[in-house]
Order: sequence, then C-alpha cells, then structure tokens
Amino acid sequence: MSSAPSRRRILSSAAGLAATMALPGSGRSTPASLPAGAASLDPEALRADARIVRQAYGAMHPGLYRYNSPARMEARFAALGHQMASASTPQPAFLALTRLTAAVRCGHSYPSPYNMSDASVADLFDGPDRLPFVFDWIQGEMVVTARSPAAPVEPGDRVVRINGVPTRTMLRRLIPLARADGSNDAKRIANMAVLGEDRFPAFDVYRPMLWPDRGPQVQLDIARQGAPGRRLAAPLLTRQQPRDLRRARDEAASPWNFALGKDGIGLLTMPNWALYDSVFPWKAWLDGVMDQMVEARARGLIIDLRDNEGGLDCGNTILARLIDRDLTLPAYDRYTRYRTAPKALEPYLKTWDRSFLDWDAAARGPDERGLYRLVRYDDTPDGDVVTPKGPRFPGKVAVLVGAQNSSATFQFALAVKSAGLGTLIGQTTGGNLRGINGGAFFFLQLPGSGLEIDLPLIATLPRTPQPDAGLAPDIAITRTALAIAEARDLELEAARDWMTRT
Repeated sequence: MSSAPSRRRILSSAAGLAATMALPGSGRSTPASLPAGAASLDPEALRADARIVRQAYGAMHPGLYRYNSPARMEARFAALGHQMASASTPQPAFLALTRLTAAVRCGHSYPSPYNMSDASVADLFDGPDRLPFVFDWIQGEMVVTARSPAAPVEPGDRVVRINGVPTRTMLRRLIPLARADGSNDAKRIANMAVLGEDRFPAFDVYRPMLWPDRGPQVQLDIARQGAPGRRLAAPLLTRQQPRDLRRARDEAASPWNFALGKDGIGLLTMPNWALYDSVFPWKAWLDGVMDQMVEARARGLIIDLRDNEGGLDCGNTILARLIDRDLTLPAYDRYTRYRTAPKALEPYLKTWDRSFLDWDAAARGPDERGLYRLVRYDDTPDGDVVTPKGPRFPGKVAVLVGAQNSSATFQFALAVKSAGLGTLIGQTTGGNLRGINGGAFFFLQLPGSGLEIDLPLIATLPRTPQPDAGLAPDIAITRTALAIAEARDLELEAARDWMTRT
C-alpha cells in the first residue's frame, strides 16, 4: 500500500506543459499557469478547470465511491463548478479544489504545492505568513514542540489564541480541509501539525487563507501549566526563514539517526522515507545498522516512525533482517478505475511514467464495482513477499507509531503486527485498514487557474472486510503538553520499559 512518489515528490525534471492548452468544450486557449500576483481569473476558464477535474476524477480515481455515493459526488462536482467560477483570484479556487478532494476522503488526493508551477507557488505560498514556531495538536490544543529562534516560546507552551481566534476553533474549521483516508480524523488532525519536516505544511497553507493576517506580526495568547497566561507579538516568517533550532541536513548524509546504548537497546529514528531523489545509500545504511545489532547481540531495537508519513518501502529492508523464512505481507490487491486514460485529458496529465495512460492487459475487468484488477506489480498471486537477507536479528523490536503513519509506514506497521515481529507503541496510525489509494499518480494540471491536484491511480484493497480505521497500537500512549514541557518522551519511555521488563 505504499505510494511512490509521495506528496514530497517534485517532478522538476519532467517536461513542462505547453504554454497554452485547449480547454475541453471552450474552443479557445488559456495560459497553463498564471504569473505571481495575478489579479483575476477568467470565470469560463475556471468552469473548464472544474469540468477537467470532474472528468479525470470520475474516470480514473479508484477510491471515488468508497466513501461517497455517485449522487453525492455529482453534487460535489456541481458545487466545485460554482465555487470555481466565482473565484476571482487563485486562493478561493485553491480552497474550492481542496474542499472537493478532501470530500473524497483519500489521503493522497489534494492540490499539492509540491507539484504546482513556480508561479502558482509564489502567488499562493511565498508570503510572510508562517507562525514562528513548530507545534503539534495534543488533545485538541496547539502545543509548541521545540524552541524557536524567532519567538519567545518554549516546548510545552499551549497557544490558545492567534490574533484573537481560539486555536480550537481553527482546528475545527481546518479538519474538513485535511486529507485522510476514510473516517480517520486522527490523521486529519495530524495533517494540520507543523513539525518542521515539510516545506508546505497544510496549516501554513490554509491558515492565512481562512484568517488573513493584519500585518507583519501575529498576536499569540500563551498558556502553560503552573504559570500565568501571557500575550506576545511575534514576527510572521516566510517559507525560507527557520522557525526551530534544528539544522538543515546534508542531502548526501543520512536522514535517519541510529544509536546503540549501553543497555543493549538500539534506537533507529526515521522521520522520512521519501527518498526518491536522494543520493543517500539507504539500503546499505540500514543493513549496516542491522549488522551492528546482530554483532552486538543487542537486547532490542526501537524504530521511531512517529513523524513519518511514508515514501519508499524502506521497512522491507528491516523486515528482511527480522525473519528466517519468506514473509508474505498482508493480503491487499491492487485495482484501477480505468484501462486507458481518456484521450481528451492527456494534455493535462503530468506524471513520471507515461505508461500509466494505458494499463493494457495488466488491468483485468471491470468488476461489479467498475474497478479493474491490476496485476502489473504482482510478484506472487498470494501477495507481496519479503525474503530473508543476511544474519537475522533475534532481539525484541518496538515500533513507535502515530497518526502520521499513513502510507509505506502504515504498511510496515501492519506487517510487523500481523507477523508478530514486534510491538507497536504510541497512537493509532493514519491510513485505513479498508485500503488506500496511491502507487501511481497523475498530476492534474488545470490551465485556467494554473493550479494542480494529485490524482492517485491505484487502490490497494483488502481481500476481507476491514474496519474504517487506522491500525491500533499494542500499547497505547496518551501524549500531554506537560510531558513535552518536561522534555519527556512517553512513547520512548514505554518502549524501553517494555523491553527491560518482558
């Protein structure tokens, strides 16, 4: 169920779209992207954008009707047409597209800044409108998680109002814009955190659109347990300005960290598996970690995936060192909604592999759901298989999980739990046991607005009925602002305790 590429993938090397594109049914051409600061948009061109979205999602999105009826989606497409036509600038058009894709309830469907033109990115996201700190949502509260070079806030501080607006109110309005699979609202909340890894966190994207700033500073009301509340003014930052004290990593260096303690417990921290363009030799690096664990006869390994949405199937390299016989991963089958992409849409479909336009004999069907069984990537008829490699690590394994885990990391956690290879500690994951959409993508370029939305092409679905939920941990941990203020890591403490007492 991994998705490659993930939302962080930027196809900078792909050929750009033509300067003009014929709009379906319009009989004329419109610029493929607008210059930064464009004053207004053409209503007819925006209606054409809405028609492109309706045709592309209706013909090719494999999860369109998993959580919506055809009638409900038709109503949403009609609403998109009205909202787009009334948008005079890119911001309301962007919000209209977001409402449509969020309603599909697919964690990989959204208008992605990572795949938009430079002009659209500059117009929408380059202003000084970012909060000067990183934070997470804990029990419905915005909690600062790291010291900031730009604002006098501390880990554990609770930001209760921004420019007078309660942050709880902000979260309630933001959740319907968040991308997540099915009913997994924990993932929607996690999607609105600002953890410092992404260049375009969803909160940064949507907050200024819903609550425009009144100047170069933001007013914050801060609460902290055992201290009086305080109000402060802090500068708003641009995308290029740092807001925590972590240093940028060298692209050739490891994006992960590993340490083997004197207690015989190794800690492998992996905040990101989106390594599609990385020169880091991650497979050899992971094999080196597992070799060290085996040679040291280590007691246990803790794998920290809490901030990791997914990317490549990096976890399979770890699984190969935990098994002594072939491991068949949990049985999920791949499906697509089309065999051949509609010809009229081809000018708007950008991707890294043009073979996605025609699955040919690899798409078998359709079935009663209108889906084609996709056999192009099948290695075995019973499911994907991981083969043992190298000396097996026989010690205990704990995996720290949370709502961010929604793609390859969700799949890894599911494999660990299903095969009994380790214990999951933390919070319920993102993703969905009913399956997710990903694996292959079109990046749908909308010429009237200059915007883009991601269109996942492959549904990975279970063979037996599953609940509409993420994967529950074996040991559940409730996070608190007080623990962050005290610099305590409750999940890591629980993992070490589990390893030493069992």
